[in-house]
Amino acid sequence: MDERIRIVIADDQKLFLESLATFLRNYADDIEVVGKARDGAEAVELARALKPDVILMDVHMPVMDGVAATGRILAELPTTKILILSTYDEDEYVRKALGLGAAGYLLKDISPTELIASIRAIKSGAMQISPHVVGKLMRSILDEEPARHGRGEGDIEGFETLTRREREVFSLIATGCDNAQIAESLHLAEHTVRNQVSMIYSKLGVQDRFQIIQMANRIRYHE
Repeated sequence: MDERIRIVIADDQKLFLESLATFLRNYADDIEVVGKARDGAEAVELARALKPDVILMDVHMPVMDGVAATGRILAELPTTKILILSTYDEDEYVRKALGLGAAGYLLKDISPTELIASIRAIKSGAMQISPHVVGKLMRSILDEEPARHGRGEGDIEGFETLTRREREVFSLIATGCDNAQIAESLHLAEHTVRNQVSMIYSKLGVQDRFQIIQMANRIRYHE
């Protein structure tokens, strides 16, 4: 049985694209680069044609950016794992990508060996978020929350009942962290995190982490 991870790389910088493809071919026997795209539209077409396991997706590309391409691909191929690989850590890109269902968001300063490990983890179902991105998003969500009040339909029922610690856990859940990662980030015992997560679910009336991600996006983007 072939256990190789079939991936497509989408990046408009030819040198980076070719170098990454060559590295993966040479140093990861279980990863097969089946396609390379120079823009988001081409990434969508390759995803349709090749149905890869994982797509490494840049953000800023011509014709269609990586976030828009992520939305298009996952709408048609929901089991495909998309790992955003970008030089940008802006909240707008991160939140939109994760909200659309991207399985991870890593910065391009990651080491090649860490990237290989992340691809394998993504294929296995684990979220992969750069620690810097996690910290920035956590601070952003906490800073934005006090300004929410009075926005009417955009308000999230029950959010104001969360303690500050619960809001920290909420923000880490929203970035895709599992309980072990949250415990490490906040220097808590894992059983304490489990209790916090249960309390958050109860207060917000949610049943899973995907609903938390949707709520986090609503805090940022009120319609």
